Amino acid sequence: MVIRARRVVLPTGEAAADVAVHSGRIVAIEPLGSYPAVDVIVDYGEDVVLLPGFVDSHVHVNEPGRTEWEGFGTATRAAAAGGVTTIIDMPLNSIPPTVDMASLEAKQRSAATQSTVDVGFWAGAVPGNGAALTPLHEAGVFGFKCFLIDSGVPEFPPLSVGELEADLQILAGFDGLMIVHAEDPGLVRVAPGSPAYEDFLASRPAKSEDVAIGSVIAAARRTGARVHILHLSSASALPSITAARAAGVAITVETCPHYLTLAAEDVPAGDTTYKCCPPIRDEANRELLWRGLADGLIDCIVSDHSPSTADLKRLDTGDFGAAWGGISSLQIGLPVIWTEARKRGHGLGDVVRWMAAGPARVAGVAGKGAVQVGYDADFVVFAPDEEFVVDPTRLHHRNPVTPYTGRTLSGVVRETWLRGARVGDRPTGRLLRRA
Repeated sequence: MVIRARRVVLPTGEAAADVAVHSGRIVAIEPLGSYPAVDVIVDYGEDVVLLPGFVDSHVHVNEPGRTEWEGFGTATRAAAAGGVTTIIDMPLNSIPPTVDMASLEAKQRSAATQSTVDVGFWAGAVPGNGAALTPLHEAGVFGFKCFLIDSGVPEFPPLSVGELEADLQILAGFDGLMIVHAEDPGLVRVAPGSPAYEDFLASRPAKSEDVAIGSVIAAARRTGARVHILHLSSASALPSITAARAAGVAITVETCPHYLTLAAEDVPAGDTTYKCCPPIRDEANRELLWRGLADGLIDCIVSDHSPSTADLKRLDTGDFGAAWGGISSLQIGLPVIWTEARKRGHGLGDVVRWMAAGPARVAGVAGKGAVQVGYDADFVVFAPDEEFVVDPTRLHHRNPVTPYTGRTLSGVVRETWLRGARVGDRPTGRLLRRA
């Protein structure tokens, strides 16, 4: 089969090209119209761009145990509708959390028969499970997640800085990756029961991220282990991350659509759909995050899709202190970022680097994230100039609660392809292992 597109985003830039596919892989990329005759030609016009399938390495699927929050069937359908062809599932908020071989196998059984896109798994690092880290690594998990602060669920407790360093010593032995929710518990206070967003924001100051990230950097420097900072919201941490890299620390960092598109000044009183941890900060901070992306200081953008049932968001009371902290954007992350990126002069090549190639590189997902010979034939057919209004009733994730309701966004996913076939109603996703 040949996909013939007037606009294809390649690692080398945008071009008109024939993309030849055989057995689910890209086998050739040639100038438009030059590939030898084949039985099947799919021809796309000027109004769409062929992008690689996107990779979202930060998704809370929650199955088994909290499937009423989200499940592999609903989450992966939402991913496919948004052009995401690979997700990596977080080790919480499922019950049990993915902290040993038995819980990993339970996750794999849940995902195996109902996933519309490809699925990989992170495992967890919690107090007392150091002996499980090596077997989980050998089983193909992409790395290990820990919290330095209360995770919000009792079955996934945080590590102390000392416990973090001990686990990093283990991971350094097999070049494993530790991904860290970095907020310092000594600098975070209990949010008051209040509908005022500024009260919640004050309870989790930027300094709590900055100090915790400093602790992660110090532990990584002492152990030589690789570390990754999750969902960065504090732009003031970027100088220390940059300095650590210059000093040889193996550290990467991600941010999320909500930190790049929303601002504290615009959060309506009592609208707890905006609550997440760490929190959405002010407009000036947001623009510094965009600068960090442009300068290559931030490696990737991922959703941190963290849904819950609607009642846990406390929409009836508007209490930011009591509401579950999580934002669901798996299906609309691409248009959310494209809408804001194009306003700042960025192109689709930048978006692909941040949301496809970047997450694949950081997590170590082989053969994903680029339109490139030898890679999986995962594609997004994207209409960048078409607009739509976010309607929660058209979202596929299980609890369609989102702060983007009613927003006009640029960019529509027309089709999604997985390994050379259009994604349809039948689950065809595979379970992935670390390369």
